[in-house]
Amino acid sequence: MHVSICLSLIRVAENVYPNIDSVGGRGTLISIVGALLTITLIIAVLMMVISGIIWAVSSTSGNFQAAAKGKVGVFVALGGAILAGAGVAWMNFLLNLGDTL
Repeated sequence: MHVSICLSLIRVAENVYPNIDSVGGRGTLISIVGALLTITLIIAVLMMVISGIIWAVSSTSGNFQAAAKGKVGVFVALGGAILAGAGVAWMNFLLNLGDTL
């Protein structure tokens, strides 16, 4: 008797899927995250340009400590730009995955 009740409940539960479209604010979330990642990319590019200028000027003037800091700034900005770009790809992947569930 208990086995048949369990099997009937399992058959009913087979067709239960989450309804992603009913989540409120999905469009707002996409626009907010997109805007934040755009700002992050703009800041990373500005940081890369400024650090590159510091690296170049310090290297030619013989200030090797400032040149090392400029080099670190360029690589940190490059890493930030890569992470922000990967964040956009990751968010798009998750949102597309949510539509297919």
